Amino acid sequence: MRVGNGLEEGVIQGPLINNAAMQKVEKHIQDAVSKGAKVLVGGKPHSLGYTFYEPTVLGDATSGMLIFREEVFGPVAPLFRFKTEEEAIRLANDTQCGLASYLFTESMSRAWRVAEALEYGLVGVNEGIISTEVAPFGGVKESGLGREGSKYGIDEYLEVKYVCLGNMKH
Repeated sequence: MRVGNGLEEGVIQGPLINNAAMQKVEKHIQDAVSKGAKVLVGGKPHSLGYTFYEPTVLGDATSGMLIFREEVFGPVAPLFRFKTEEEAIRLANDTQCGLASYLFTESMSRAWRVAEALEYGLVGVNEGIISTEVAPFGGVKESGLGREGSKYGIDEYLEVKYVCLGNMKH
């Protein structure tokens, strides 16, 4: 995965927005490792410096870690173990956040069933890049209310009125 200037050909990951974002990523990784997670890939600032951070994968992540409860908004993928579909859904929904979620499956029925059960504003099925200007963007729970983009983005600026007419004569 090539890290660098997002305007350059072939770059997949750019920098974090600021030093506070770097500190948050490091805090989440350090917390996870102190509670038993293993850094499988990455886990440190990138050699490019500034606010570049290595793409990181954490194994053996658990629900007792900050990264389970908070949106990291950084290049960290924690791996959580589960045995059943129901357990995976329960774990995924056991958070106050709800911006985006992802699932990978070859089963169309599982894709729809799990996507419907996930409490998130965006769900990617077999796809990691799910944002587009033509789709409604927004979360649920503490990740937001309402949508931007698509035809639904205008809804926040409109007032809906209900008028009920009854018993009228010409």
